[in-house]
Amino acid sequence: MSKIRLFGVVNDSIVDGPGLRLAVFVQGCPFDCPGCHNPQSRDFNGGYESSVVELLEQLDKNPLIKGITLSGGEPFCQAVRLVPLAKEVRRRGKDIWCFSGYTFEELLDMSVSDSGVHELLSLLDVLVDGRFDFTARTLALPYRGSGNQRILDVPLSLEQAAPVEHIIN
Repeated sequence: MSKIRLFGVVNDSIVDGPGLRLAVFVQGCPFDCPGCHNPQSRDFNGGYESSVVELLEQLDKNPLIKGITLSGGEPFCQAVRLVPLAKEVRRRGKDIWCFSGYTFEELLDMSVSDSGVHELLSLLDVLVDGRFDFTARTLALPYRGSGNQRILDVPLSLEQAAPVEHIIN
């Protein structure tokens, strides 16, 4: 099984989705968003490698963790490598959120020719999509950095082949 190149992991995040979460920040991003929260995560050769097994061990250490959040960097640049992790998280009954600079529509287009993108997308519960836009920066919206970003219900969005907003409880 291949390794995932990581920027870092937060074992007990409360800001990357609802509840206590394992936040997995991948390394490498094709975007150069001004004001990026993790600019050191852009370099595809930076960071360090970790295995799915190591990440699952971190997840399993804390029974209070509600789910994982994939962030970055850009998770969909390592979609094939993240699929085994997402499958195991799903098998454990945990939810999966993902932050991506790509929009849902861009990911749908990419998934036509990239089965890894399609498979990872199909394993997600929630997608926070869109590039960070410093001119639309806000601290007033939950779980996103700029007003252009959307929080989407992925299963419903895939079913309807169009973005469907996730309702935050």
